[in-house]
Amino acid sequence: MSALKNTPLRDFHLELGAKMVPFSGWNMPVQYPGGILAEHRHTRTACSVFDICHMGEFRISGPGCAAALDLALARPVSDLAVGSCRYNLLLEATGGVLDDLIVYRMEPEDFFIVVNAGNIDSDAAVFRERLPEQVDFSDLSERLAKLDLQGPRSAEVLGRLGLEAAGLPRYYHWNFQELDGIRCIVSRTGYTGELGFELYFDAEYADELWTLLLETDPVRPAGLGARDTLRLEMGYALYGHELRREWTPLDCSLQGLIRLEGDRDFIGRSALIAQKSPRRAVAVRLDGRRAARAGAAVFDAAGREIGVVTSGAFGPSLGAACALCNLESGPDPAPGTLLELAAGSDRLPARVTPLPLVKDTSLRAKI
Repeated sequence: MSALKNTPLRDFHLELGAKMVPFSGWNMPVQYPGGILAEHRHTRTACSVFDICHMGEFRISGPGCAAALDLALARPVSDLAVGSCRYNLLLEATGGVLDDLIVYRMEPEDFFIVVNAGNIDSDAAVFRERLPEQVDFSDLSERLAKLDLQGPRSAEVLGRLGLEAAGLPRYYHWNFQELDGIRCIVSRTGYTGELGFELYFDAEYADELWTLLLETDPVRPAGLGARDTLRLEMGYALYGHELRREWTPLDCSLQGLIRLEGDRDFIGRSALIAQKSPRRAVAVRLDGRRAARAGAAVFDAAGREIGVVTSGAFGPSLGAACALCNLESGPDPAPGTLLELAAGSDRLPARVTPLPLVKDTSLRAKI
């Protein structure tokens, strides 16, 4: 078994008293002494910084790269404007999801792609196989660091560090900025459902920017635990849970993201067109604090097993447990439909609830 990798900020996490856990081959902070609930609530109400240096970053450039990526990915990139970015999916020919990622258009024939930590090597191999010879592929993962500044006061924090609100990118857009003289890609994206920015920069400056952000009121550190409960309340998918190689995007209720009509071809399209009776993804809210965990069985009101919990936890903003579930093919259950989730020898009642589970966040707030 290979040793866990460390981000450039490992020692800083230990000094802050973080609990470290294995995650996708990395040694990562799951929480700090204040606990997951406090970190979650501080992100929803103020601003937190997350060490996300474990994520992978690729650069794909050269003549014809936009057309090549249009074929390689489930969603088009050729219609992206320079300065914008888009959530996308990498599929295998059978339609199964190999990874979810974000594609940034840097120049007309220059793209920056962010992938999940556990899929860096496999994704790189797929891109190298799919891209033509004249297109350049570079894996920048070891050279770049990534910090996520998330929360309704995140633009205020950047303002205190000299970045005027008028110069910050719009939602799902990016631009270059300098923080403390360090050139960064600043992207208005995130995984929390709040106003936030993702910062990409040379890894040698990770300690400097981490310290700078933590010294800026009201920023506090947050770990993977809070990141998970925040994204769960919004219904954001986690690869290996809501997204899997054995499921297509249609099985994950992502039909709205992918256009199957028209002339554009992409790897996996034929399989999606041919797929009949896909599975369904739903969110549920429970009455109490006790949660059903990933892998637990889901039952309908008649007691028939109809699916599996993909993620489950106590939702601090809800004051109750919640879960994301994937169900066998059939009609979509209406909001309010009663289901039961296995929890040990018990079954917990849960009701289907539209996403996001938390409303009125700062996600699209004007700044």
